[in-house]
Amino acid sequence: MTATPRSSPSAPGRPDVWLVAGVRTPFARAGGPLASLDAIALSLPVVQHMFDRLDGGVPDLFVWGAVMPNLTWNNLAREVLLDAGAPATIPAFSTTMACSTSMIGALEAASMLDLHTRTLALVGGSESLSRVPIGLAQPLADRLRAVSTARGLGAKLAQLARLSPREVRLFIPAVANRTTGKSMGEHMEITAKAWGIDRAAQDAVALASHERAVAAWERSFFADLVIPVAGLSRDTLPRRDTSLAKLAALTPAFDRTSGAGTLTAGNSSPLTDGAAALWVATTPGLARLPSSLPRVRLVDWEVAAVDFRTEGLLMAPAYAIPRLLARHGLAYADIDLWEIHEAFAAQVVAHVAALTSETFLRERVGTTADFGAFPTECVNPNGGSVALGHPFGATGARILSQAVKALAARAAGTRAIVSICADGGLGTVALLASESAG
Repeated sequence: MTATPRSSPSAPGRPDVWLVAGVRTPFARAGGPLASLDAIALSLPVVQHMFDRLDGGVPDLFVWGAVMPNLTWNNLAREVLLDAGAPATIPAFSTTMACSTSMIGALEAASMLDLHTRTLALVGGSESLSRVPIGLAQPLADRLRAVSTARGLGAKLAQLARLSPREVRLFIPAVANRTTGKSMGEHMEITAKAWGIDRAAQDAVALASHERAVAAWERSFFADLVIPVAGLSRDTLPRRDTSLAKLAALTPAFDRTSGAGTLTAGNSSPLTDGAAALWVATTPGLARLPSSLPRVRLVDWEVAAVDFRTEGLLMAPAYAIPRLLARHGLAYADIDLWEIHEAFAAQVVAHVAALTSETFLRERVGTTADFGAFPTECVNPNGGSVALGHPFGATGARILSQAVKALAARAAGTRAIVSICADGGLGTVALLASESAG
């Protein structure tokens, strides 16, 4: 296992960095009401709304990301920026880190800001899992390229004649790891079995996610975080009618043959369309934003990686969280709000099991710190990805904005941990604090 710690934004010589809540589209199941919009079209209303909040000003940097590839553009951020009508003089780059895409974008932006020339960045991402382009298998692409470059009709026909029926195959991008060929759900089934996580524990996390998301919508928590897009004004995925009995009735989704599968469509995040954004700023950059927008300080972060060929694909945050807390001398009880990405309910349960295992912390993470009991009641109080949905490129910005709003409403000095696992054995974790910007 390897982990790459990042130095604190507030370390000597580094300015304070703030995260400011942004907006997102409603999230909808792939193939649903947002299915006609590609990643750029989903991004535009979000980005335009964020620019409108600047009253004519512009950010110094634009970072945007998506996970599923698209051959019609090579720098999504630049295309979104220009289509949104923003000045072409704003530097824009795309980033990708599976489920952590727009969170790693925020950390990248944070490390690029200063107190003078770059004080404000607009960060986010989008994903249209309804409109994933289908490509040609490489042998067919090679053959057609040879046809297109051949000179003369005879040469072109000769190349076509060499086309084998075996070469006529399409490439459809899949939500699967290239190295192992297994989907994240298949990997998580392995981890659930290794950690002894039963179906009941997973369904309990899923039910809580739906109940909290529905309650958050009812008390208007999302009113200033979600903007209407394509006639849709709220998330379509949270279910007020679900129950433990209904969740228990669902069949396994990834391990259908062993009789021991526990992950279902009900306790896994669904394939989702959506886009989300947030602001990253140093203190001078905050003056360019409306003072009414929730903001908190980005205290520190940790980026970790595990060898997913020998351990859980989604377990990197279980290494990053204790290392980040130990660096600051914090226990679990010192964190008032936990936002943990729910790729799967089983993954959340596995993380908590690892974080509370003295053996795991000592032998795998390499720390003897006593972090105390884990406050599961403080996790995802406004719902998580199982209920709200998971558009890969947008999830990081969704979770960060959600955490910023919830934490900013609490007393100064309160802290939050935001944790996102990602395909490839990766994880990003941030420590946030609610305090005055001065």
